[in-house]
Amino acid sequence: MRALWLALAAAALPAQQKLPPVRGFPPELLAQQRQLEDKARAIPDGGRARAYMKKMAAVPHHAGSPGSKAVAEYALGLFKQWGFDARIEEFEALLPFPTARVVEMTAPVQFRAKLSEPVMAEDPDSGDAGQLPLYNAYSASGDVSGPLLYVNYGIPADYARLEQMGIAAKGKIVIARYGKSWRGTKAKTAYEQGALACIIYSDPRDDGFWQGDVFPEGPFRPSASAQRGSVMDMPLYVGDPLSPGWASVKGSRRIDRAEAATLMKIPVLPLSYADAQPLLERLGGPVAPEDWRGALPVTYHVGPGDAVVRVKTDFDWTSKPVYNVVATLTGSTQPEEWVIYGNHHDAWVNGAADPVSGAVALLETARAAAELHRTGWRPRRTLKFALWDAEEFGLIGSTEWAEQHAVELASKTVAYLNSDMNTHGGLSTGGSPLLEEFLRQVMRDVRDPSTAETLLAVREKDRKLRVSPPGAGSDYVAFLHHLGIPVLNLGFNAPGSQGTYHSIYDSYAWFTKHMDRDFRYSRGFAQLMATAVLRLSEAVILPHDLSSLHRSLAAYAEELKKAHPKLNLSPVTARIDDLKDRSRQFAEAYEQALPKAAGSPQLRALNQKLTATERMLTRAAGLPGRPWYKHQIYAPGMYTGYSAHTFPGMREAADQGRMTEAREQIQVLADTLRSFNEHADQVITLLNQI
Repeated sequence: MRALWLALAAAALPAQQKLPPVRGFPPELLAQQRQLEDKARAIPDGGRARAYMKKMAAVPHHAGSPGSKAVAEYALGLFKQWGFDARIEEFEALLPFPTARVVEMTAPVQFRAKLSEPVMAEDPDSGDAGQLPLYNAYSASGDVSGPLLYVNYGIPADYARLEQMGIAAKGKIVIARYGKSWRGTKAKTAYEQGALACIIYSDPRDDGFWQGDVFPEGPFRPSASAQRGSVMDMPLYVGDPLSPGWASVKGSRRIDRAEAATLMKIPVLPLSYADAQPLLERLGGPVAPEDWRGALPVTYHVGPGDAVVRVKTDFDWTSKPVYNVVATLTGSTQPEEWVIYGNHHDAWVNGAADPVSGAVALLETARAAAELHRTGWRPRRTLKFALWDAEEFGLIGSTEWAEQHAVELASKTVAYLNSDMNTHGGLSTGGSPLLEEFLRQVMRDVRDPSTAETLLAVREKDRKLRVSPPGAGSDYVAFLHHLGIPVLNLGFNAPGSQGTYHSIYDSYAWFTKHMDRDFRYSRGFAQLMATAVLRLSEAVILPHDLSSLHRSLAAYAEELKKAHPKLNLSPVTARIDDLKDRSRQFAEAYEQALPKAAGSPQLRALNQKLTATERMLTRAAGLPGRPWYKHQIYAPGMYTGYSAHTFPGMREAADQGRMTEAREQIQVLADTLRSFNEHADQVITLLNQI
């Protein structure tokens, strides 16, 4: 049936035409692949995406709630309706909900923060029942009082600056503004500095009126809105805090909560800028440095002054169910090779942008594949579409699933594609350099939703396409950092798209007024992802590429040399130079093998070797102090969280002055790259045999 469908598709094309190459496809298969992709890109529909969003963002659906289960069951019904083998895979995780939240000033005046977001007549969902209140998940329980200290963004460099001023955080309650780092890093750093509690507020300079009109007139954060969010110490490990490294299913082993390294040790709460202003007004001490000053109508002082603040938190420390939806189309000729595309479905409240905007594009991508399947096409490789739960708490659903299926995933998954928010504007591109050239060609052949130009042309007006190094913050983490599977993390995003991030105003009303009004970007993103999924599914030789990886490694080494010129990186740079030679040999052998690969007995072994390529950049022992993270090239920075540190083992040791460890890690990385080059030799040999 597959052969007949492809033959009919090819016959429908015009007579011979010059087609640009598509990585992984011999010239004789280009026409039928183009036909397949054209059909797929014609299927996604903005009206359907709108309908999915209206349903999925209709009520609050945080993980562990009835709303989350209802969204999972709705998606499951769609997948089954379209013909997928679909199921909900259930896990459990520690998901603390708040039972006590207090921020108050007790001296020299009395003030109690509202810790709530008001209902707006312009946004019907802002009054929905079942909203999670403003809080930070995985904060410690506690009731503490002390003088207040303003610490800017609350990152280590800010505390170093305070030290230069002769001001210490020990014994104080610190107030930091959101931005520059993962919120969990702010809380962890405050604890390490001896603070009693950490308040994290949204300053209007960062996402409020300083940036533009606030909601409802514009997309930015109004004064009484604040950002919920997890403060899990994600750079140590992600997933259920009580099952580090293994899946948390009913009846499985759990560590004691006191042993969970990713839980914060001091109380943490978020504030709106309306609640923060009375606190900041009472600060004394030096005037804050100019780059520390936000946009509130106060003189920003560092403190402390005469303000005494109390912070009280407590939580329902129980495990709750997590519902992942996984839909499968089994491959026809290489079912043991998997292409996976995931987005999460849980939200802090209604979550129209985060995550429903990404989830609806995934659903339309899946429907496109299902429609092709209904007309007789069957994918060469197995396709899996996943909607993960509990991402917001700490990438829990995807991590528990990856840990549960680790052996199978590591041996079978050729790539994991991830999305999260998808609003409008430019395409953000992160992931593995092994897939950079693949992504370039996909973007070359897909049109921007708002212009007649290709996505690649739009990007390269601004800057050359490069995939940014992956840190943390979305569901690709377990696949790349723990299992060594190549990933791409994609989405359309523009200024303002995070203006109501993690608030009750991330709603259907806000999204359709200020983001993707006609859902053209939902449709456009589904077209992009359908193209990517089909190419990964149908490529005769997997489209991995060594040249982009070499270029990235060389750039990372240059960055590290500039940061630490006294480090002797020659053992690493020698192996990177070796990879340059191999990347050239690989490119030549790949081009020569491609026209002959389809019938070759070496093809299966070749693709298995390519599947294992990213995994060769991991080590079983993991990174120093955080063995869950196996990848030696990327990891979320210990004090950045979202953003990546490259060559993290030696980079972080050197940054923190542990030079003996840094030198040891240079050798670890050199050994890793030596093994990688030996693997590349094996791939090149198989290509030459074809």
